[in-house]
Amino acid sequence: MKLAEALQERADLKREIEQLRTRLNNNMLVQEGEQTAEDPIALHKELDRAIDRLTWLTAQINHTNCSVRSEGKTLTELIAEKDALAYRIQIQKMLVQTASQKVQRLRNSEIRIRSSINVSEWQAEIDRMAKALRLLDNRLQQTNWSVDLIES
Repeated sequence: MKLAEALQERADLKREIEQLRTRLNNNMLVQEGEQTAEDPIALHKELDRAIDRLTWLTAQINHTNCSVRSEGKTLTELIAEKDALAYRIQIQKMLVQTASQKVQRLRNSEIRIRSSINVSEWQAEIDRMAKALRLLDNRLQQTNWSVDLIES
């Protein structure tokens, strides 16, 4: 199994677990003399199976991410870089949005508010970071589809 397939399965398992949790919750109480729509014991067994598979799969993915290198860095390091870069972009976008706001003055005697940064330079930096993020994500995706999951 390729690492990318394992990542897809992990995402599917998380969705399945959430659905099972909801279904279990909906079948926990029943009016006396009535039956639940679904058997809570069977749902609980399905939930346990899905969580066990998720636990195993996550451990294998983490092991693979720590072992596989791309251009001298582990996938774990690249994922951390990607997350940090996305976080930087998110914050900088918020700051540029704030700095770009126009403050209306009713009279010329009112205090004038202006941006404390060069918005176009900051926006250009966001664009550079966004391109770096796309390239990093492409590199990760390419590696995920070319590497087999390390199963221990």
